[in-house]
Amino acid sequence: MMGPRQEAQAALFYEFSLEEHVPQDHLLRSIDRHLDLSSIRGHLADFYSHTGRPSVDPELMIRMLLVGYCFGIRSERRLCEEVHLNLAYRWFCRLELTDRIPDHSTFSKNRHGRFRDSDLLRHVFEATVARCIEEGLVGGQGFAVDASLISADVQKQNSSNPEGWAAREIDPTDAPRAVREYLDTLDDEAFGAATTAKPKFTAHADPASQWTAARKGPAFFAYSDNYLIDTDHGIIVDVDASRSNKTAEVGAMRKMLDRTEDRFGVKPDWIAADTAYGSSDNLVWLALKRQILPFIPVFDKGERTDGTFSRSDFTWDDENDRYICPSGKEMRHTWRTYSDPARNAPAWKARRYRTRKSDCTGCALKAKCCPNSEVRAIHREKYEIVRDFARQCTASEYNPTAQRRRKKVEMLFAHLKRILGLGRLRLRGPCGVQDEFTLAATAQNLRKLAKLKPMVPATE
Repeated sequence: MMGPRQEAQAALFYEFSLEEHVPQDHLLRSIDRHLDLSSIRGHLADFYSHTGRPSVDPELMIRMLLVGYCFGIRSERRLCEEVHLNLAYRWFCRLELTDRIPDHSTFSKNRHGRFRDSDLLRHVFEATVARCIEEGLVGGQGFAVDASLISADVQKQNSSNPEGWAAREIDPTDAPRAVREYLDTLDDEAFGAATTAKPKFTAHADPASQWTAARKGPAFFAYSDNYLIDTDHGIIVDVDASRSNKTAEVGAMRKMLDRTEDRFGVKPDWIAADTAYGSSDNLVWLALKRQILPFIPVFDKGERTDGTFSRSDFTWDDENDRYICPSGKEMRHTWRTYSDPARNAPAWKARRYRTRKSDCTGCALKAKCCPNSEVRAIHREKYEIVRDFARQCTASEYNPTAQRRRKKVEMLFAHLKRILGLGRLRLRGPCGVQDEFTLAATAQNLRKLAKLKPMVPATE
């Protein structure tokens, strides 16, 4: 039998509890258990006036932003609508059914003002990392670092040649916010001072973004999202924004390592990365200055692809400061005999090692060694001993384990783009980009906490 028609009737009284309508296994319940925002008011105390109309609760705004980044809601207008309609979001934000949702413009006003001046988003991120350490999810023995390209919110049609753009007279007081931030970062190692190479195009709306074709496809404007993770559970211990070039990404890695040790007292025993971090300067900084084992492939141009012997085919004799070629002949940087042996002692400088002409002339392997020159020469870097040490690390038995754990950072970037929807930036300028990356990393850590340390169901 067909039931009666359902008609909406306005009730005079409701007895409703948000607590009862949010499932016990909801993701936000586990996140809320680990999220501690009690220090926000004290952190922002100096940035609010003691008089005037009461402002929107900063904890409410942070909770709403975290909801947006945890569930891939990028638009703040849509975020306000979703929090208004979704009971679980209201419960997480400590809002009752009759409470009013803040206007979307409140987020922009606070982000460009007191949130950025107080570095509040960094404060929330570090509080989340501290909670991960407290829960035992950060071992501190092994770290991994990598960078991923995120498209900037600009178009090529609104760009020009760097020389033509720089020739324009720009009034900092009248320029857009992203342009002012670009001018402020010209001496920053992660942005303007990262490299002297001039990009092909500069975006007018966001000149700090990098024109790059690193994906082996059509070029586009982008920023690099740099993650430093602990390889035990893939917790992001630091995040930083930079331009999309190797020099800037290496500088971001150094800054993140120093900042992690300064904030949390955590210094890894080893670090894994790809070849982009395998330059001589960076390996020296890691191995000698920071005493960290580098499981990083050496950035080496000594390998040949034309069928002739590469540098790795020659054996280094450290005790006698010489190379031994495949035919057994020795190669020295000088064949002169000094009366004072100290003048020929090994030194920390670049050297060029050569064989004798007589050794190469009648050698049976000359066609495979130096067919186009009289003698074979090998250039040895100033810190080649450090590069050799890095090669020993990557040839060790532990390297496959380190490289397998390094893939966790790539999985985080895939989760960032596919699940959280951060494939293209919404904010512009170095500060806006850093805000987005910091909030996204905080959301990922909170989701990881909720997954690895979920709520224990109450037993009746």
